[in-house]
Amino acid sequence: MENFAILAPVILSFFILVVPPGARYIYTLAVTACIILLTSVPASVALLHPAGVPQTFIAGSFLGTIVFTLDSLSAFFILITNFTVLTGLLYSNGYLRSYRTTKTHAQFALHYFSYVWLHLSMLCVLMLRDGTAFLIAWELMAVSSFMLILFEAEKRTTLKTAVNYLIQMHVGLVLLIIGFLLAEAATGQFGFEGLQLYFASHANAPLFFLFFAGFAVKAGFVPFHTWLPEAHPAAPSHVSGVMSGVMIKMGIFGIVRLLTFIQSDAYTIGIIMMIIASLTGLYGIMMSIVQTDLKKLLAYSTIENVGIIGMGLGLGTLGMGAHNPALMILGFGGGLFHVLNHSLFKSLLFYAAGSVYQATHSRNIEQLGGLIHKMPRTAALFLFGSMAICALPPLNGFISEILIYYGLFAGMQSGLVFQTMSMMMTIMALALIGGFALFGFSKAFGLTFLGSQRSAIHVGENAITPGMLFPKLLIAAMILLIGLVPMLFLAPLMGMIGVQFQVDPAPVVVPLIHALSKISLMGVILILVAAAIFLVRNRVLKPEKIAYGPTWGCGYTAGTARQQYTATSYAANFAELANPVITKKVDYIEIHEDDIFPGRRSYALRPLDVFRTALGRITDYSMLALKKIARLQTGNIQHYILYAFVFMLIIFVLLYLNLL
Repeated sequence: MENFAILAPVILSFFILVVPPGARYIYTLAVTACIILLTSVPASVALLHPAGVPQTFIAGSFLGTIVFTLDSLSAFFILITNFTVLTGLLYSNGYLRSYRTTKTHAQFALHYFSYVWLHLSMLCVLMLRDGTAFLIAWELMAVSSFMLILFEAEKRTTLKTAVNYLIQMHVGLVLLIIGFLLAEAATGQFGFEGLQLYFASHANAPLFFLFFAGFAVKAGFVPFHTWLPEAHPAAPSHVSGVMSGVMIKMGIFGIVRLLTFIQSDAYTIGIIMMIIASLTGLYGIMMSIVQTDLKKLLAYSTIENVGIIGMGLGLGTLGMGAHNPALMILGFGGGLFHVLNHSLFKSLLFYAAGSVYQATHSRNIEQLGGLIHKMPRTAALFLFGSMAICALPPLNGFISEILIYYGLFAGMQSGLVFQTMSMMMTIMALALIGGFALFGFSKAFGLTFLGSQRSAIHVGENAITPGMLFPKLLIAAMILLIGLVPMLFLAPLMGMIGVQFQVDPAPVVVPLIHALSKISLMGVILILVAAAIFLVRNRVLKPEKIAYGPTWGCGYTAGTARQQYTATSYAANFAELANPVITKKVDYIEIHEDDIFPGRRSYALRPLDVFRTALGRITDYSMLALKKIARLQTGNIQHYILYAFVFMLIIFVLLYLNLL
């Protein structure tokens, strides 16, 4: 029965390719619902009873017997994944409607098939412990997401982005393979069990950071992030939401799973992780601020939030090394809770950005403006998501970041100078990230939805369907619920952390409940006061006739919509201050003194990612080397015989010298 229950969704997924076009979406939704039901029920049991024996499900295939293990850590990520995949699929029906005239039925079938397999592969990654099966699932996740990015493959930039993404995913895969092979050479086991044995008898830091690099490629830690700002904008918005919301979290899951095995070097690992995470968070939000592409802005913000998650995990790991349960609970609790929170507000923001794109056919903030008048519900939801991602109370982002702050301040009380300085630097980084996030998202919301329209873009009246609105409202409700009743979600998470890292959470959770209860109460009061003011305002103004007109211009009436702040000018001062970190390329032809009648000029400023620029140079050198090597392909049979002869001669010489 178990074997059938596991294989049934796999078999059913292939029928997506052949069902009638009119029934394809409903069928895909039914298959996804089946997968969610089969995995969410046991995951809920495992998360609510973390101390229980991990559940195992056995499936047979041509690969042999495959064992799926579901413990509380897997369960936490499974529930997050299922919710985000469901909202993405619900949103996709309305979002993809405009493509029905330009895409074939086969392209839609492949897209939905790849979407289901991305879901399946992520679930497999979360439940597989055998090294071979895990790596196959990891590869399936990369290939299925690659196919989803390729939805608009007719665009050359999309094709180039997808290929670059696939190459970098394979770099991460190679690092994971090397790590598993090193552990197998020492223990005889190829998989996570082998890692546990390896860490018991070897130095932990070298192998951990080899795996960390492999998982960091997927998660988007700097400097392994270069695929992310390109892939997210290239993909359809529901795919961007799922990739940012949960797919990159598979890298976070791998790191956390690894942390449950380490037995030494935890203090060193924690410090290094906090440094990497702080740099990731700062670099991500700084690059986000200077973007003019709305989805690229959100993509760099994802890197920022990965940094915040990494700060929490690094703090928890440092707590392991310092044998400090409070740091472990607050660090791991804040980091993992931010995994949940980020999956919600980032998918909401990507869906809202997708609605903007569907209505205007533009992601360029420089061309937008005034959309709040034509898209008020989308504007309200984007503002709601922006407040959550900026960690403003009473929304969910505030709760996870306050846990990390609590942990950092607790870490300063150790009396150790080095640890205190590390905590202070991380607090400063987290505070800067919060301030920069407010700046960046005030720009994103203000320039997109407020002011006047900056260009002659036509806003589609019926571009946003009720089906696109419902999943966003569902996510917004979850964001508010977590912000107001955080312990409803934190209690099982803390229990899971206690079991996974063998620490008693009770001494930390009890005072935490008291503090969060006060925060929740203040949040409820804030909402009630705001609602009361709104109701009183409406009651007072109801008898009055309200007239709307242009904003008073202080006596100056000659201005145009083009004289508003642009995305570039809004962030110009910041870009100048961040110049050592953020480089830029200016496209502008200067007007010289001898130009009596100068022609039309345009000014464009493009921020450059220094890591991507460096990677581009490596790619260019590699392509040049390959072109030179390609000269060996002369097409002359005598040359190919000569190559074989030279190769055998080299082998003979090496054998003679005992080098082989």
